[in-house]
Amino acid sequence: MDAQEINFENLPKAVAHLVNEIAEIKSIVEKRQVPAIPTKKIPIDISEACKLIGKAKPTIYTLVRERKIPCYKNGKKLYFFEDELLEWISKGKKKTLLEIESEALKYHNRNR
Repeated sequence: MDAQEINFENLPKAVAHLVNEIAEIKSIVEKRQVPAIPTKKIPIDISEACKLIGKAKPTIYTLVRERKIPCYKNGKKLYFFEDELLEWISKGKKKTLLEIESEALKYHNRNR
């Protein structure tokens, strides 16, 4: 329906048309948005942790002993959560030379 067709007599038709358009837009938006379902945190054992981060069991045990890796202990068994291990890996990012140079320039310019 064009804006030129809207007048007092056509007002109910125009409102009905707008209601239909809004319903279509709402259905499109609802289809694209997947409701956020909280994921369950399922613990993994040391062998799965080894596969995930690509390290040997003795290395993992050393990291646990030095408290460098996030883990949980129940009895004699170690447990890990995948999301925590991936976050731990991402925190260990090494800066590139370009990033170091830009930080040095910012520091130098600030402290003149």
